[in-house]
Amino acid sequence: MTVNYGGLRKGMAIEMDDAPYIVLEYEQRKMQQRAPTMRIKFRELTTGRQVERSFSGYDVDFKIAQVERRSAEYIYQDDNLYYFMDTETYDQFPLSDDQIADALRFLVEQIEVDLVLYRESPVAIELPITVNLEVTETVPGVRGDTAQGGTKPATLQTGLVVQVPLFVNQGEKIKVDTRTGQYLSRV
Repeated sequence: MTVNYGGLRKGMAIEMDDAPYIVLEYEQRKMQQRAPTMRIKFRELTTGRQVERSFSGYDVDFKIAQVERRSAEYIYQDDNLYYFMDTETYDQFPLSDDQIADALRFLVEQIEVDLVLYRESPVAIELPITVNLEVTETVPGVRGDTAQGGTKPATLQTGLVVQVPLFVNQGEKIKVDTRTGQYLSRV
């Protein structure tokens, strides 16, 4: 099954060079009396690297990759392998830290993720939009420090450092956006 540039959507899985890619961004430009050009930013699912490519013309067709998503739970780490358990079949799937490098700063035990399988083997995970993480280290906020809302750095249980409001203290749980890595609210 194929899709042309008009049917391309963000987050769609396509196959190029015998490897699965996820569309991160795309932009179409049409210059006067010329065929349109498309600039597409992809993430290769097997390696996690990002690729940007340009295509020219109306006849660009992309093969849709046959990827499957299963609900899974992160259970433990052993050396550089991270193990996820399918929540329906209880099968365990190992993924290397190279395959999930972007997700490591949000990964805590028992977090629910979507396991992405390509040709029946796991290639990546998709995190939920938000995760709840504990603040392990931050300086105490002093009342009256600012006239407006100020921020301070906070280290979370995964090692991620985010800017939080002054009222957030050590030991509290906060909600973090996994797309941007920013503080959203207290839990």
